[in-house]
Amino acid sequence: MTPETKLPKVGTTIFTVMSQLAAEHRAVNLGQGFPDFEVPARLVEALDRAMRAGLNQYAPAHGLPVLRAAIAAKTERCYGHRPDADAEITVTSGASEAIFDAIHAVVRPGDEVIVLDPCYDCYEPAIDLAGGIAVHVPLGRDGGPTGFEPDWSRISAAITPRTRMLMINTPHNPSGAMLGADDIAQLTALLRDTGIVLLSDEVYEHIVFDGARHESVLRHRELRERAFVISSFGKTYHCTGWKVGYCIAPPALTAEFRKVHQYNTFCTFTPAQAAFAEMIEAEPAHYEQLGAFYQAKRDRFREQLLTTRLKPLPVPGGYFQLVDYSAVSDLDDAAFCRWLTEHKGVAAIPLSPFYQAPPAGQRLARLCFAKNEATLDEAIARLQTL
Repeated sequence: MTPETKLPKVGTTIFTVMSQLAAEHRAVNLGQGFPDFEVPARLVEALDRAMRAGLNQYAPAHGLPVLRAAIAAKTERCYGHRPDADAEITVTSGASEAIFDAIHAVVRPGDEVIVLDPCYDCYEPAIDLAGGIAVHVPLGRDGGPTGFEPDWSRISAAITPRTRMLMINTPHNPSGAMLGADDIAQLTALLRDTGIVLLSDEVYEHIVFDGARHESVLRHRELRERAFVISSFGKTYHCTGWKVGYCIAPPALTAEFRKVHQYNTFCTFTPAQAAFAEMIEAEPAHYEQLGAFYQAKRDRFREQLLTTRLKPLPVPGGYFQLVDYSAVSDLDDAAFCRWLTEHKGVAAIPLSPFYQAPPAGQRLARLCFAKNEATLDEAIARLQTL
């Protein structure tokens, strides 16, 4: 028996495909976005202590109180707003679960959800499974293949009476672009006097460069009162495999969010929650200095890329570097990334899977610089042979 698929547009994720190809060809994997360096020692030690202390059973569905309190205090420290730890914060099994739960909490069959392309590949399947309709609006104000600023007039034109949600992502994956104060002002004006819910994916919130300020939705009262704001400990603490994230939303949205969460995963890895609570409180310097840590990696990697035929684009935030490969090849991005892995031993991610309709002539690939220097050095040595 072959069932009718509920996700006809979905195959194996590009991240799985490229990581498998990298392993097959012993390529340096700069494709999938995970660090290859150590988790902070205090965090590992705290996890071990929590397990040995017996914190190995179900956590409260909404998250350990000590972690929710730590998140509330950290949010106030970073953004000047202290959410209610009991009514507004929910711990989830990664940011992907939080995104799924938020969409299913409010999107009903026939509702439209505006997504800004290129966008992370888990957004649209969650919308489809909720019976919603993803409305894709491309980023870029000049119509070119390398711009990633939001075009607010185009976004405004995409709003209809059926629009239920708008999804934003800052710092942005895959481009690293960030929303600025003017973007926030235009977003606020756009949503004012509407019933549109905002979903703000902020998993790279602490990885910002060059003295810029992360314009979290949590800073802005009018926006946070209609928003699900989602973040990820995996990105902040170099432990993507632990799959722990959280959602901050006003009480009415949180109540609906938790209805989905309790029947999705119910709760999240208990000892890790205790470990994160300790880490947040004992070492705030970790997240405060994370931007400087990654900026050094970005700058070094960019300088190295300038010795190759790849052209690095600006990276305001996040830990991905887009490169223009048009001087190397006329292949489309999927074919180029496969060729690069098979023949040059470096795995990258094409941008086309992040789009409904990739811009004509776009020749960009995404490289992850959240790696040890030795890993990046080996990748550069191979890329210099292009």
